[in-house]
Amino acid sequence: MKLIYVIVRNVDSSRVMEGLNKQGFYVTKLASTGGFLREGNTTLMIGTEEEKVEEVISVVKKECGPRQQIISNPVGPAEYTSMQVLVNVGGATIFVMDVDRFEKI
Repeated sequence: MKLIYVIVRNVDSSRVMEGLNKQGFYVTKLASTGGFLREGNTTLMIGTEEEKVEEVISVVKKECGPRQQIISNPVGPAEYTSMQVLVNVGGATIFVMDVDRFEKI
């Protein structure tokens, strides 16, 4: 048995959860913070058999793959002007851990 932690942007979390649910995976959602753009993150916990780990990762890649976004970056001491910057967003951070025991009550 494996426990998979998937950390995604809040805006991607619904698509990832729906994609995993369609494939029959149960997902627990936890609110979390951090990231380059100081936006909210979501941490998803998925328990599954070892042979299905790659299927989970494949769904995550499909639903929240990396992409580019234009953001306004304030410039100058008074921050009255801004410059648009192209940044990479999306993607996920994934941790796969062994589980010694699992019970569903």
